[in-house]
Parts: sequence; C-alpha cells; structure tokens
Amino acid sequence: MTHLEGDLRAAPGARFAILAARWNPRITDALVAGARKAFADNGVAAEAVDVVRVPGAWELPVAAARLGAAGKHVAIIALGCVVRGDTRHYEHVADQCAEGLMRVALDYKLPVLNGVLAAERFEDAEARAGGTHGNKGEEAAMAAIEMHNLLEKLP
Repeated sequence: MTHLEGDLRAAPGARFAILAARWNPRITDALVAGARKAFADNGVAAEAVDVVRVPGAWELPVAAARLGAAGKHVAIIALGCVVRGDTRHYEHVADQCAEGLMRVALDYKLPVLNGVLAAERFEDAEARAGGTHGNKGEEAAMAAIEMHNLLEKLP
C-alpha cells in the first residue's frame, strides 16, 4: 500500500498568499506575523509571499476566489478574527466565511487554509495569536506548505 504525506518543503518558484482581515488588528497583525515567520523559517522567500488585506472576515472568501481564479498561488491562507458579541452577527460571519473558504478550495482545487479565529472572548483570540495556545497564523502557513507539497505528490 502506498503511503503519501506532505512535508515542509515548498517547490522552487511556489507562491503563497496570505489574506488577512484588518478588523481586530491586534490579533490579525499577530497572525500575519506568525504566518510570515513560518514561511521564512521553512525556506519560503519573502518575495514568494503576497499579503492582501481586506476589511473583515466576511470579505475573505471573495478575495480568495479572485486569487484562486488567477492561478498564481499554490495555497492561500485566510486570517481573521471574529469575537462573539451580543448579537448573532458572530455566527453569520464566522460560519459563512468558513463555508466560502471551503468552496474556494474545492472550486479551484487549491489549499485554502482557514486561520480565521472564531472566539468567545477577545482573550481567547489573543491566546491563539501568539499567546498560550501558539499562533494559528504560523500553523496555517505550515499546513499550506505541507498541503502544497502533498498535492505535488498526488496523482
């Protein structure tokens, strides 16, 4: 039986995209920094990483779809932060953003990593943006490299 899995080696010339919401900048800026660091730590040149900022998490899927259609990136990382408030707006934004990102991944057969934090409290988001629970931007970048590597191996 064949066993295939990706590793943390990006092919020469591979381009990655980081899409990041500007909403909750203290969190999203930390996620972007973590993703950029992970790419650099794993041999991806800064020039091979495009960073695109959008207003909020709601706008991430349409920007991801545009990049997916352009076909210039081997993976897209979507980063954002939605914190529960007093209304149901949180559920709408977080759920529909995730659904839209998955649709882009399937439509374009492209890894689209969902690094959008959906947190109960701002402190929970801080813990996942370089705090006690690591940096989800860094984890998303590593998963993007691994998925790119794996897809290169798959028939």
